Amino acid sequence: MGQAGNDIDQLIREEKRLTAVESQTEAWAEGLSAGIEPEIIAEAALSTALLELLRTESESAAIALIERMKERILAGEFGPSATRH
Repeated sequence: MGQAGNDIDQLIREEKRLTAVESQTEAWAEGLSAGIEPEIIAEAALSTALLELLRTESESAAIALIERMKERILAGEFGPSATRH
């Protein structure tokens, strides 16, 4: 049951992640259609995410997120040929 429970937890987490990505994608598109430059949208999204994370978690959790994202950027995960999901 332990492995099955972990599998279900992973599926639920992935579904939540995909829903969050969909919401963010829609917000991004709305910002672009309102004439807001991508850099401004990105900074606002990152600032909001960090503020909310700091509100609910710790400073170390926010720093850990930033470090994980930095590693993903350096690994090329967000390059021009990357798929959005």
